[in-house]
Amino acid sequence: MSEAAPALVISDLHLEREPGPTLDAVLGFLDGPARAASVLYVLGDLFEYWVGDDAPHPAAEQLAAALSALEAPVVFIHGNRDFLVGPEYAARAGMTLAPEPLHAALPCGPALLMHGDSLCTDDTEHLAFRQMVRSEAWQRDFLALPLEERIARAESMREASRENGQTKADAIMDVNPAAVADTFREADIPLMIHGHTHRPAIHDLEVGGQPRQRCVLPAWDEHPGFLEVGPQGPVLRQLDETPYPARLLHA
Repeated sequence: MSEAAPALVISDLHLEREPGPTLDAVLGFLDGPARAASVLYVLGDLFEYWVGDDAPHPAAEQLAAALSALEAPVVFIHGNRDFLVGPEYAARAGMTLAPEPLHAALPCGPALLMHGDSLCTDDTEHLAFRQMVRSEAWQRDFLALPLEERIARAESMREASRENGQTKADAIMDVNPAAVADTFREADIPLMIHGHTHRPAIHDLEVGGQPRQRCVLPAWDEHPGFLEVGPQGPVLRQLDETPYPARLLHA
């Protein structure tokens, strides 16, 4: 790949177990814009839920074949829905499992990549859930359950998440400005990229007297898109590579 080739970043695809329109869109993206990328970063919630690498997931296997066919490396960070994606599936998909947050050297300079839910510090209920399910003990016990029970529990957790989302104020589920500022200062980087909030935008701000940018990725089950990061900086695009519609961006 040319050194000038852009890095592409996606998240929040929320693929269901069975193939459908979103999978078709992803496969088109992988056979289109992703072919010209220097690297593809996937920042979590690739799947609506994941109950283990041993669980039958037809859509995931189609996706794995397409991802592994890419010339560019694929780097995956876990989200709040697919935190159980493990090394077996990653190997089938040709993905590298990366830590969160991830310091990355992008064509425009250094950046910090993350799923984004850890920035939503006002959503204390979610952060408590995140701490529980990210523990080795919880994951070991969950993966030891029969497959049918794992699926049933995942479906139950998904329904509970949907109900909670309908009752929580929008501000609670968005990032906390102080958490964003603290993360910029601690990482000492000019660019942060994340998903999770479903509020696509590129925010220009100042932290510690320095200009910063926070890029928020779109959700594919709402209006698909990706972030292209070239030498001149980040640009949000639709799947046809046109700029992401201004009317869908969040201030």
